[in-house]
Amino acid sequence: MLSDPRPPVLEAPGRAVRQGAVLAITCLALATVVAAMASLNVALPDIARHTHADQTQQTWIIDAYSLVFASLLLPAGALGDRFGRRRALVVGLVLYGAGSVLAALATDPNVLIGLRALLGLGAALIMPATLSTITSSFPRDQRARAVSVWAAVAGGSGVLGLLASGLLLEWWSWESVFWFNVLLASVALAGTLVFVPESAESRPAPLDVVGAVLAAAGVGALVYAVIEAPVNGWSDPLTVGGSALGLLVLAGFVAYELRRRHPLLDPRLFRNRRFAAGSLSLTLQFFALFGFMFVIMQYLQLVRGYSALSAALSLLAMPLGMIPASRLSPLLAQRLGVRGPWVAGLLMLGAGLAVLSHLDGASTYGHLAAGLIPLGAGLGLAMPPATTAITDALPKELQNVGSAVNDLARELGGALGIAVLGSLLTAAYRSDLHLTGVPPQVAEAAESSLAGAAAAGGTVLHQAQAAFTTGLHTALLGAAITAVVTAVAVAVLLRRSPVGRTQDAVSLDPVAHGGQQRPE
Repeated sequence: MLSDPRPPVLEAPGRAVRQGAVLAITCLALATVVAAMASLNVALPDIARHTHADQTQQTWIIDAYSLVFASLLLPAGALGDRFGRRRALVVGLVLYGAGSVLAALATDPNVLIGLRALLGLGAALIMPATLSTITSSFPRDQRARAVSVWAAVAGGSGVLGLLASGLLLEWWSWESVFWFNVLLASVALAGTLVFVPESAESRPAPLDVVGAVLAAAGVGALVYAVIEAPVNGWSDPLTVGGSALGLLVLAGFVAYELRRRHPLLDPRLFRNRRFAAGSLSLTLQFFALFGFMFVIMQYLQLVRGYSALSAALSLLAMPLGMIPASRLSPLLAQRLGVRGPWVAGLLMLGAGLAVLSHLDGASTYGHLAAGLIPLGAGLGLAMPPATTAITDALPKELQNVGSAVNDLARELGGALGIAVLGSLLTAAYRSDLHLTGVPPQVAEAAESSLAGAAAAGGTVLHQAQAAFTTGLHTALLGAAITAVVTAVAVAVLLRRSPVGRTQDAVSLDPVAHGGQQRPE
């Protein structure tokens, strides 16, 4: 008897196992790139000692990754849609792993900055492909739960990255952080080659090269200005000019895309209330999260005197709230509609930040945990519906671009959060620090940062720590207000949208000639 040449159809258990493997591998790849946003902060003092990096070089060893990552997300997402999401994931993981090997061997800070930029390029290919692979691999009735797992990993990997780096630095040098990246990328690459299916548009639209260049240039200029703002000042010509240039180029991108038959990203999508609410919500959630982590790590290490490992361990109460809440979010949305858990999560995020804004030098761990748990739970409730709102607003063939918008919102929000909350912290710190009777060079060092005051010790350090807690109160209260305002904005945007079930499709009309779809 001749054998049937058609591939066998998987039974439900086999299909479930395959989907579980896809989810695990894509989440590992996601965790690899998200952890790298924060983990190197722990190793930075060791890097500076061994490479003789000055303060500007240290800043760019951290920020080169985020700048390239954010700038190339939209173009990289479009490439994944056109040439294959699995292929984008493989190429990104190879670049990321190879760049990490070279970074572990680097001894010059400028070389290390360039290699961090290469890692950002790999991450820009990886991150959109992880979410779009999930949305194209899972049926609609299972997609919300899979996306909730992805969102929990995206939110918690920064803390886990800090913890992993702290553990590694207890026994090894800074190079071990990059070797750990190599290990994670290698496992994710092997899993991708074995388990992850290819998905791409069978008849892709022409690649929007001009749109890709405008998007990369506009986002790059804006993120550069935001990153440099705490150093140069918000009124500095470089900050104002860079921000203006970035916004001008992005305005040109919007005008160009509106005239394109096959746009890289159709600006009309933001007329869709769910898409707009998801983009706004994720941007400001990560504004609060990364700004908070920037502030709290300094508080724990320089005010409370914790080691890097102890500081990272102290933040584990946040994933304890985030993980169960992220699993609960799609169930609540299915019963109550997306608006309820989404808005409630943002309000819980604001409440947690408000509690944390009252930390001082004598606060107990119970006070810290009382803020971290609702903060994590709020993110766990709010991230899945925001993520799903963006991906559900786009057709299957544009899932990588939708994922890139999702990721760009996170990256831009994180960069803004660190810059804005860092500036609020610094302004309040310097305003509250009044040093008398100390040498001018000591006063100047203390006014520049709490780390500078730590070198002086004694009364100078005590006064600086008190001023820092004032700055912490201002910064985290500002983040709490931002979360509450975001909750109100999301509630308004969703007031007329269908709220029955998370799996309700967003109504879309096809665009003539291009095959892309636009919101109502």
